[in-house]
Amino acid sequence: MTTTNTAVSDAPVTLSGSSPEVDYDAIGIGAGFAGLALIHYLRGAGLSVRIFDRATDVGGTWSWNRYPGAATDSESYYYCLTFSKALLQEWSWSQRYPGRAETQSYMRFVADKCDMWPHIQLNTEIVEARYLNDRGIWQITTGDGKTFTCKYFISGMGMISEPVIPTIAGMDRFQGPIFHSSRWPAEGLDYAGKRVGIIGAGATTVQMVPVVAETAANVTVFQRTPNYILPAMQQPMTPEWEKEIKDNYDAIVAKCRNHVFGMAFDSPVGRNAVDTPPEERQKIFEENWTGSFRWVFETFDDLLVNPEANKMAGEFITSKMKERVNDPELAELLAPKFEDYPLFAKRPPLDHGYMEAFNRDNVHLVDIKHREPLVEITETGVRTTERHLEFDIIVLATGFKAYTGALEAFPIHGASGQTLREKWQTASESIMGVCVADFPNMFVVTGPQAPFANLPTSIEQNVIWITRCIEKMEREGFAIFKPRLEAERAWTAQTADIHGQTLMANGDKVNSWMMGANREDKAPRVLIYFGGAGAYYDALDLSADSGFPELEFEKVAS
Repeated sequence: MTTTNTAVSDAPVTLSGSSPEVDYDAIGIGAGFAGLALIHYLRGAGLSVRIFDRATDVGGTWSWNRYPGAATDSESYYYCLTFSKALLQEWSWSQRYPGRAETQSYMRFVADKCDMWPHIQLNTEIVEARYLNDRGIWQITTGDGKTFTCKYFISGMGMISEPVIPTIAGMDRFQGPIFHSSRWPAEGLDYAGKRVGIIGAGATTVQMVPVVAETAANVTVFQRTPNYILPAMQQPMTPEWEKEIKDNYDAIVAKCRNHVFGMAFDSPVGRNAVDTPPEERQKIFEENWTGSFRWVFETFDDLLVNPEANKMAGEFITSKMKERVNDPELAELLAPKFEDYPLFAKRPPLDHGYMEAFNRDNVHLVDIKHREPLVEITETGVRTTERHLEFDIIVLATGFKAYTGALEAFPIHGASGQTLREKWQTASESIMGVCVADFPNMFVVTGPQAPFANLPTSIEQNVIWITRCIEKMEREGFAIFKPRLEAERAWTAQTADIHGQTLMANGDKVNSWMMGANREDKAPRVLIYFGGAGAYYDALDLSADSGFPELEFEKVAS
């Protein structure tokens, strides 16, 4: 089914009088894309809104990920909010993949143009959220002991915002700077001429290494699992390209809304790799090797669903990776194998010179999975089973507590008093990733069991659903909604069933952060809806059009 955004009402909703006495109608946490979208849509629905963030500026993840080389993996022109055609025309991107600073500047531009700053409170950490049963409202407590109340409590904290800090013996002994990559010192860090150790070899490291290696004395990557790495092929935004984009923004937005990954790609393409003769298949692979994730979606339709086709794609990618590394033995270590895990079972990074960086004399790789496991961190470096390596700086590029980490970082108490962390200890269940049973009048933007897709697209679709739900409540005089447990179980079962049909289902092969497998405090679980972003957005629209059957509405607080 092909649809476009289901718009929320343009006219402010007349508040029904059912709203209790609160400081704000809605309180959100997180001043990234989600916070800005919430301000726009909820303010348009006639609500008073307050967005809190512990950061010093808007930007969400782009406030924290200050590491060298940080950039988007979605192309700039659709990694943005789409609620204003005027803003889409006015803002100009400088290149295909914007860096952290440019993305954050874009968010400041949106906040400026839409007069959002009065609704944003920065430098404010939330330390507790509690549903008050006797009043049917939420109470939010800040780090300085202040409390605020609201009818609707909304998390916009993001799916990859709470870092995983590994347990490595001796971490407290290291004499130099040691920190998670997402907590790169805000004041900057002089690594020129320094020996830098990077533990972890995921997307962050792939972006970081080429930049750090330019001036560091040496850079050593401690790799557990190699990645399928696709080329970014960065390029400037030319006037001609920008005009083409802006002349076709309606179509671009529609493509994102209906694509399996929320991206502006031309797929499906109507052909399968397994049905294509080898020479023609190779020709199609080569012709489309032009950068971005679109290679996976604009070549063949079966690369992510058919194991044989997936292996063909993976082998093509690894052959391209190895071509760029001079040392054949090192190239083998850097390239994954289908026997280890299939393409897209782990998030594939985009390459801005990572493979070529290993041709430099000052860039080194340590295989800690097969050759020399990491033993401990010492006062001066890292000890493996084979040797001791000395460093001035150690960066922990060890990923995030995906989807649930930020929601579990401080106590969020539902109607029963149970926290989200307690509820999700065994299984991280939700209704479409936006509501959780036992947590009335609480919404989550891109929570667990939502799709892994272009985030601004998913965020905006979630916020539209949230706004339509609130409009219904205010229009019809409802005080409370309660997510139905049976709806949560049904969505969880559907999500698990879809997951079981994918290449992600082989737990022995797939040890991915997208399954929470990088966490030491929880067992892996299904965190992502793999039915496709477009189908997920359709499910949101169907729910709203049907009057939100997943929720039970009450006129008076009980």
